[in-house]
Amino acid sequence: MRVLGLDPGLRHTGWGVIDAEGNHLRHVANGVVKSDGKADLAQRLLQLHHGIAEVVAAYRPEAAAVEVTLANKNPSSTLKLGMARGIALLTPALSGIEVAEYLPMIVKKAVVGTGHADKDQVGMMVARLLPGCNPAAADAADALAVAICHAHNLATGRHWSAGGEDPLAAQVQAQAKRARA
Repeated sequence: MRVLGLDPGLRHTGWGVIDAEGNHLRHVANGVVKSDGKADLAQRLLQLHHGIAEVVAAYRPEAAAVEVTLANKNPSSTLKLGMARGIALLTPALSGIEVAEYLPMIVKKAVVGTGHADKDQVGMMVARLLPGCNPAAADAADALAVAICHAHNLATGRHWSAGGEDPLAAQVQAQAKRARA
């Protein structure tokens, strides 16, 4: 299954595409969609939409996942980041792709083993889990981590669906719901 991971940001939205076959992961591509900081907000959001749409068209993912952004100290920045996140959720959905959401803590735990890992640890583990991968930037490494997290969750979900409900998926959904509230 081809999975697109997105790490939303108004200036830089990281993206990463992987192929997942059972427990085997393979790096396909990664990069960053940038918006023009001098343009007005609507144009910047449109730039992000077009950039993500190009990635979706080029790599044809079957699933997508977006990292949930948490509030920061500046309400204006939080609002703008939320808008960029909306574009990251909307763009794959417009192509008929189901989009999942993961808290940063869940992504880090899935990739590094601890929910409090720093960016360097995430980047190092992404490189180990995807041999030959050289992420274009920290945002791209984070997006690949989101894709890896989703691939693991999909594989776990398939495993549990054969014998019952997936407790991890229920936990992730509950945490994402609390984060949105």
